[in-house]
Amino acid sequence: MRVRLSKSFSFEAAHWLPTFPEGHKCRRLHGHSFHVDVVAEGPVSEETGYLMDFGEIKKAIAPVEEALDHRCLNEIDGLANPTAEHLSRWIWDRIAEDIPCLFEIRVQETCTSECVYRGEA
Repeated sequence: MRVRLSKSFSFEAAHWLPTFPEGHKCRRLHGHSFHVDVVAEGPVSEETGYLMDFGEIKKAIAPVEEALDHRCLNEIDGLANPTAEHLSRWIWDRIAEDIPCLFEIRVQETCTSECVYRGEA
């Protein structure tokens, strides 16, 4: 049996998008209540009855959440241009080693705007 697990976290952060055109509202400093879903996929172990312990996923994402929450994302190393696309890849790069069955990262900036990243295949 194959399954997908999802563990979510939220954080508050500010950013501006320096590559947007002059005068665009996103080029100005603004904030979001970001919502992130970390999704793992793979076979359920016949021995344990699960794919991965949710606690292990939580442990892997805790440092990422701490690094992002109540920050200006542009000031974080590797996020000078913190679009949802770059942010989703940045998160992936920091947790993929601890979640070998990582399937996707979903970053939601607003209730209607989301980026899904599935790694570099």
